[in-house]
Amino acid sequence: MTDTQMIVVDEVFPHTAEVIWQALTSGELMARWMMPPSGFQAVEGNRFTFKTTPAGAWDGIIHCQVLELVPPTRFAYSWKGGDDGNIGYGSKLDTVVTWSLMPGEGGTRVRLVHSGFILPKNETALNNMGEGWKKILPRLSATAAETDGAK
Repeated sequence: MTDTQMIVVDEVFPHTAEVIWQALTSGELMARWMMPPSGFQAVEGNRFTFKTTPAGAWDGIIHCQVLELVPPTRFAYSWKGGDDGNIGYGSKLDTVVTWSLMPGEGGTRVRLVHSGFILPKNETALNNMGEGWKKILPRLSATAAETDGAK
């Protein structure tokens, strides 16, 4: 029996949605708070990749495609990687990352939903990435602050 799970991280940043949007949709800025993307453009349909630690039959490449862009409120992209032959880290993954920006008290509410984790196959990825996104969001806020201060 399988179960599909998601990661949800919800925080309020003391920045405007436009400033956060810039940090989310600029490849140069994305490299500062997450990983350097290869081939990224903030255009629906654009395919790009990230490179992380390989495991087993998986080369460490995360294949992404921009699925939705609604400036400055919604940004979604596919997140696929892994290999069917791997168990645990590096197992086959076919998920979607969705960022939503809404007005919040004291700034902008940033909601990340990373959906499509199939359990038990993707349990390691769900656990690792759940902790990882909690560490990445403060880095996104810091990058947005630096960008905002540079204006």
